[in-house]
Amino acid sequence: MTQIHSTARIAALGTYVPERRLTNDDLEAMVDTNDEWIVQRTGIRERRIAADNEFTSHLCIKAVEDLLRRYPNALEGVDLVLAATTTPDYPFPSVSCLVQTAFGLPDAGTLDLSAACAGFTYALHLANGMVTSRMHRKVLIVAGECMSKTIDYTDRSTCILFGDGAGAAVVEYSAEGAFLATHMGSDGSGGQHVYRAGMATSLNGKPLDGNGKVVQNGREVYKWAVRTVPEGVQQLIRDLPEDHQQVNWFIPHSANLKMIDSISEKAGFTPESTLTSAEFYGNTSAASIPLALQLGIDEGKVKRGDLLILYGFGAGLTHSGIVVRW
Repeated sequence: MTQIHSTARIAALGTYVPERRLTNDDLEAMVDTNDEWIVQRTGIRERRIAADNEFTSHLCIKAVEDLLRRYPNALEGVDLVLAATTTPDYPFPSVSCLVQTAFGLPDAGTLDLSAACAGFTYALHLANGMVTSRMHRKVLIVAGECMSKTIDYTDRSTCILFGDGAGAAVVEYSAEGAFLATHMGSDGSGGQHVYRAGMATSLNGKPLDGNGKVVQNGREVYKWAVRTVPEGVQQLIRDLPEDHQQVNWFIPHSANLKMIDSISEKAGFTPESTLTSAEFYGNTSAASIPLALQLGIDEGKVKRGDLLILYGFGAGLTHSGIVVRW
């Protein structure tokens, strides 16, 4: 955690969610649950679900197209594409390569990063470093997930939570520097509390199950998040210069709204100053923060010049916060 030197800013933003809606009533027909139970425990009412032939790269490409509708020249000069995802179309080629070719960016390097629900803030951290160091001029970030393709819809503890979506952002040079502070951390000893099994059959000495679907110990993740995230947020605020400590908006990863209520209260933010995306999109992992930010912009809440704290946290266990001037 530190104050950071920055000569970069977020210059453009776009988002996308699939058309199909999965409501709580739909889930009631699939598993032993109901709307009242889900809303009380998570605050989620709907999620968006990708089509059978729609994958993470497609969502990310749609998010970039939305970004271009809002900022038509935003991709000019992009020389690096960062994709934050844990649900890539393939082990390889990477999502970033698929996005790069979709928009004809022949001079852009590509890199996928895996930090689960902290992916967007990790990518912003890296993009600021790349631009500020002058290693790159302009970075395109995409953060997308097809979580629905990794969910066991007979497991009511996970299937009620997750949805699909994507966000895109462009980070470019700015003499003023809009990135003010950053905080990163991890706790690999808690990795077995939320995972999706791959080649290995055990983790931290414990056998894995789930047949490649998401497995989560919600109680342990909750305890870790409501302790770790407020501490990180308060450290970020303490690290800011006194004339920059009036934060306008707190935008945490939208894991579920009951968890966010606890985190916001402990971090010193009211529900009115916290932006989320879970109610109608569910937990979209790396995409949840850009989706919440775009909703705040579209609703006229977030304005240029506002001070934002973005904070991602999730599987790994990973967490990452960043203070940025919008």
